Amino acid sequence: MIVRAAETGTPEGRAALEELCRTYWYPLYWFARRRGLAPADAEDLTQGFLADLLARGAVAQADAARGRFRTFLLTSFRNFHSYQRDHAQAAKRGGGQAIVSLEAMQAAEARFGTEPATTESPETAYDRKWAVSLIEITFAEMRREYAAIGKAAWFDELKAALWGGRGEISYAEIARRLDSTEGAVKVAVHRLRQRFGDRFSAEVAKTVIDPAETDDEIRHLLAVVSV
Repeated sequence: MIVRAAETGTPEGRAALEELCRTYWYPLYWFARRRGLAPADAEDLTQGFLADLLARGAVAQADAARGRFRTFLLTSFRNFHSYQRDHAQAAKRGGGQAIVSLEAMQAAEARFGTEPATTESPETAYDRKWAVSLIEITFAEMRREYAAIGKAAWFDELKAALWGGRGEISYAEIARRLDSTEGAVKVAVHRLRQRFGDRFSAEVAKTVIDPAETDDEIRHLLAVVSV
């Protein structure tokens, strides 16, 4: 996706960059709020940055030798904030170009308000939110897959098994709720974990500049979100 996003002169490149912006804006918004910006200012800064990113095609400047794409994005965001602050200019949603809807921004602030207090640095929190965003996207895609074959209820019951310890999961209770057998549930959980691993890996692969970085990025993100 990043390679395509760097191709600013093509419709495919523009579409890939817009998808990146829509998908991964919340960690940037979170970072701005954790740095002390008021909701409206964080909203304006995030919208302005994404609009600027689209306008300048800055993703083409991302270089695998300089680090991960999420690091490139955060560095660019901080530089954009510094520029706006130094020039006393508000990033008013990119001059009217709203990349993220007002409803989504309002939902983001409501979500931010329910987040637990943390002593993490904004940078560490940003990495965690980036990982959570990828996990949420993977969950959403998998639920759509299960729903398409009439098994949304199975996914909703089994998804806790992706993170819960085996001793914490009552397969017999899940089987009872699904009107199935304990053996069938265990097989379904095994397949779900395999499918999650494949889907999550594919999602992470979209956000690295060099495909060889995928495994290292997965290890880092899972370690961050598991702390």
